[in-house]
Amino acid sequence: MLNRCQNRMDLVYKIEESALDDRRACWTGLNLVLVDKRKLATKIMARFPNPAEVFRAAPEDFAGLGLGADKARELFTPELLERGRREVLDAEKKGFVLLTQDDEAYPDSLRETFDPPLVLYCMGRPEVLSEPSLAMVGARKPTPYGRAMAESLAREAGARGLVVVSGMAFGIDTQSHWGALDAGRTVAVLGSGLDVLYPSSNRQLARRIAESGAVISEFPLKSQPLGFHFPLRNRIISGLSLAVIVIEATLHSGSLITARLALEQNRDVMAVPGNATSALSAGTNWLIQSGAKLVGRWADVADELPDYIKTRLAVTAEDSRPALPALTPDEAAVLERLKPDELTVIDDLVEATDYSVSELLSILLGLELKGMIRQSPGKKFQRRL
Repeated sequence: MLNRCQNRMDLVYKIEESALDDRRACWTGLNLVLVDKRKLATKIMARFPNPAEVFRAAPEDFAGLGLGADKARELFTPELLERGRREVLDAEKKGFVLLTQDDEAYPDSLRETFDPPLVLYCMGRPEVLSEPSLAMVGARKPTPYGRAMAESLAREAGARGLVVVSGMAFGIDTQSHWGALDAGRTVAVLGSGLDVLYPSSNRQLARRIAESGAVISEFPLKSQPLGFHFPLRNRIISGLSLAVIVIEATLHSGSLITARLALEQNRDVMAVPGNATSALSAGTNWLIQSGAKLVGRWADVADELPDYIKTRLAVTAEDSRPALPALTPDEAAVLERLKPDELTVIDDLVEATDYSVSELLSILLGLELKGMIRQSPGKKFQRRL
């Protein structure tokens, strides 16, 4: 590898010293090469805390770091700094904020982790990244019970000023974001670039998140949602947070990777218990057996928060939800027939009540507008927790 790079010093002298003063371009250029090699990036930045020094260094300065030939060619390319500068300009033109480890706004919670991102691309409000946060993750295809628990816990957290962090994936992630938006702010951590929002069906959700919170990624703008990106982004989800709450997960779920990373980062791990016969509960039940805090309601989460957070957020065991909207007698009667942990089809409601289909649809619409129930495809209804 070193023989291929003997002209490194000649190349360095072609980079104007003034260009190396652009530390943002230096950080971003390095991230373009090292974003998928976290251990290597950590070793390089430990040896060269100032990113400009990487561009000044000779090949022999990288001895013992495990720099392979492919990465060496990318890193020792004189155009790399210019690529970093163009990436910064492209991000700024699109209204994104770039945070490097030099920036005061870079969250301390990530800075203290073993392998913090070199760069964070942010759509929205970067200051939210430094607020007290809870991570919520879980199954991509949750049960009605899982969706209800995710939405309820996220709404409770948001109402108390905590930021809910998740990955904007289908299922529990999406439900957690929407629940938090009911009462507060949320942060989505992507496994793709901000130019490639994934899943694309969550574009509206991403825009809503960015209005009061942030959508972030360490991956360059046009990065595709490759499979190996998601385990990498999980360390950011847990790293930003005081604790990780897992809601429905199989024994081989990526959510358990997030839980493991949380433990490595000295974060608390909590889990919502589930049906002992359900594969979707096997992972969460195993976490509880292994020592994770069992979460059945908001007070269980509040009990585990640091005292300084409890004081700041005025967290108490009392339920501080806003008053429920007034219901008509018909709405109250129908609401009693709906369960929070399963879906009820309208045919069953017709059989269980004296209302016609048209009357029920009108009553259910009123309940939905008041935020008391949610409707799923196939005219299936569920009471919100």
